[in-house]
Amino acid sequence: MMLALLMQRTRGALAAAAFAAGALVAGSAQAATVQWTDWHTAGANTVRGSIGAITVRFTSPNAPIAFAITGGGTDYWVDNGYTQGLVNRPTGTDIIALDQGGTRTILFSQAVNDVYLAFTSWNGNTAVFSQPFSVVAQGCGYWGCGSFAVNGSSDGFFGLGEVHGVLKFAGPVTSLSFGDSSENWHGLTVGIGVASGVPEPSTWAMMLIGFAGLGLAARRRRMDATA
Repeated sequence: MMLALLMQRTRGALAAAAFAAGALVAGSAQAATVQWTDWHTAGANTVRGSIGAITVRFTSPNAPIAFAITGGGTDYWVDNGYTQGLVNRPTGTDIIALDQGGTRTILFSQAVNDVYLAFTSWNGNTAVFSQPFSVVAQGCGYWGCGSFAVNGSSDGFFGLGEVHGVLKFAGPVTSLSFGDSSENWHGLTVGIGVASGVPEPSTWAMMLIGFAGLGLAARRRRMDATA
């Protein structure tokens, strides 16, 4: 009878640990926090900004930039539809707008991980990047709705309609380049994921299972003492 009770309690403890671990894994899918670039100055082919102490430089050597907003002006990131609650939208109105197709490069003053690129109104655009990415979100934005299909090597996409979305490049990244096709004006900005410092879900799961094991060992000791 005591053995059956012990096994029942042990199963309950392990089930609780598994449930808690699952909840933590589910929690890890919540919105990522991104610190977006504060763009400071803009020229015909270059825009400069910063993310905290990291300087960011955007260059477009073979095609002029249509315009750049470095403060004030229209907020083209106002619609959260394309972020789908998985990432915070770019803050403020800062944006770089491209017109003619060309080759662009984003340079960071030091290697960074988890680079996010948000883009708006890439209407029917084709883009290819210097490294693979994962899709964070895509959907509706300031100019309407659209979608894109990722190519076979996961380093580019083909857009249909008013494409809005967020891409993630795992890194480490010091330089990120891409080529895009021509389309009136289409905007972008870039950011870096902010580490939370919270233990990984797998770590929590191991801790919970360990606690369940300690509880089992304590019960066994009590049973041995009363035997």
